[in-house]
Amino acid sequence: MGQMLIFGMGYAASHLADRLRARGWEVAGTTRDGRDGSIAFGDDGAVLAALRTATHILSSVPPSGGGDPVLTRYSEAIALAPSGWVGYLSSTGVYGDAGGAWVDESATIKGRRADRNAADAAWAALRSDVRIFRLPGIYGPGRSILDRIAEGRAHRINLPEQVFSRVHVDDIAGGVIASFRGAAGVYNLADDEPCHQNKLVEWGCAMLGVAPPPLQSLEEAGLSPAARAFYAENRRVANGKATRLLGWCPRYPTFREGLASCAA
Repeated sequence: MGQMLIFGMGYAASHLADRLRARGWEVAGTTRDGRDGSIAFGDDGAVLAALRTATHILSSVPPSGGGDPVLTRYSEAIALAPSGWVGYLSSTGVYGDAGGAWVDESATIKGRRADRNAADAAWAALRSDVRIFRLPGIYGPGRSILDRIAEGRAHRINLPEQVFSRVHVDDIAGGVIASFRGAAGVYNLADDEPCHQNKLVEWGCAMLGVAPPPLQSLEEAGLSPAARAFYAENRRVANGKATRLLGWCPRYPTFREGLASCAA
């Protein structure tokens, strides 16, 4: 079995760690404060020791403050590590607005956030064995539209042409694991059915037996800047490369199966 070092034990990375440990892997991970037996990010001795023994290295840490904190501190050590596999959880936000069109891995990088674009490119250039996983909206148990509806935080926005892609957290783990035997490169991990967010809200409300929220404009909804930015881009994310080259098949090909699993 392998030894995985994960920078940033967040939502998606923790699900991957659980899957790997169930297969007998050893998994070490960093957090900001070293909680729950993890390695504190910045504990250079512990991080460098883990890098020397890891067979696989993954970063799920997003850029912040204009740079990628993992690369800023450990790029040289990662570049020289004996691991035969390196991965980075990136974002389909690097594609920017496509006017609702399909985008695949060959699309031009033109996202609104320069730091995110730069981090994606820097990880790809770090080593020849790097896998970049570009992810759309992530959902799963405890973090889905069902939770937002139950908490009164769901909105229906009157932008009829807007389309989003999404991916269930378990399918991210499945895509990463599938890449262990696949070629290095960039892969989109998204489900098979991009759709308007309103469709998701309405489906979730029907599942919970509640009335959907009223249709509102962006201004009327009073969204936070981060939530409002969600509606500034419009694209459909193609997953064909991952299915062809990695043999990855989403366990939850649409939001219907994914939300049913969350409800269960």
